[in-house]
Amino acid sequence: MDATTLYSIGELSRRTGLSVRTIRFYSDSGVVAPATRSPAGYRLYDLDALLRLELLRTLRELGMDLATIQRVLDRELSVAEVAAAHADAMDVQIRVLQLRRSVLRTVARRGSDPEETKLMHRLTQLSGEERRRLIDDFVDGTFGAFGTGDADPAAVAMVRAATPDLPDDPSSEQVAAWVEIAELVGDEDFRARMRRTAGHQAAGRTLDIESDAGEELMEYTRQKVAEAMESDIDPLSDRGAPVIDDLVHRFAEVFARTPDTEFRNWMAQQFEEAHDPRVDRYWRLVWIVNGWQVVPHLTPVYPWLVQALRHDRDA
Repeated sequence: MDATTLYSIGELSRRTGLSVRTIRFYSDSGVVAPATRSPAGYRLYDLDALLRLELLRTLRELGMDLATIQRVLDRELSVAEVAAAHADAMDVQIRVLQLRRSVLRTVARRGSDPEETKLMHRLTQLSGEERRRLIDDFVDGTFGAFGTGDADPAAVAMVRAATPDLPDDPSSEQVAAWVEIAELVGDEDFRARMRRTAGHQAAGRTLDIESDAGEELMEYTRQKVAEAMESDIDPLSDRGAPVIDDLVHRFAEVFARTPDTEFRNWMAQQFEEAHDPRVDRYWRLVWIVNGWQVVPHLTPVYPWLVQALRHDRDA
């Protein structure tokens, strides 16, 4: 094969693996022009046409459109420029497919109904910027736009610093956590709870009930609740009743109160100031979405305590 060799369409087809019909289409389109014609009028192609066809086939298999390929062949664009642009486009497509796969796995695992499936799909289809805006709107609506109002700046900074960021290839657990976060931040009751507790959490202030109960009782409380949590005891179960009854009686003795429903309600309100169960649930979901490690000994014990107190009151 040399620069003076001429090829028929049939020979080009055998060398490139392209069909005669396809080569004829490219030739009619001006992408690969014949060098000359035979005495009988058949098109003949030179080495340059063969090389152009081989490159054309490679670029088409990589998903490039014919108009772009024409510009590459005419040296208006370099292969590197086109490859970079197509790689970026494919990255976007891959992220979309990965996210759809995660949603489908979540639907399958949870046995979601049609409405929940549509909600998950809609929320996960939001762009990264749109998801951040959703959290920004939540922070502004909860604490006041751009730090205005009476909100504790440390609390606002804490919430903004922990913005949930769904990864490109999330697990089904991360998808489910993100959907739950999106539902929480749109709930006005949850926003009120976040306003009430975030200041305490950011400042690490001691609750009044902690100071008044004393270090010894508070350490005993944390120990007993932590043991219940490690034993997977549901705060709403019968197994949790002896734990909470013991604690209520100890607190009632310290505060000289009757360990009745009213006192349990008062205790729950005191502990909810810094550790509302729904707010702590939000933080746990943020850990999951962001892929942060959940450190067991740092998990708050008060949400368990509050739930147990509330359950006992409502029982």
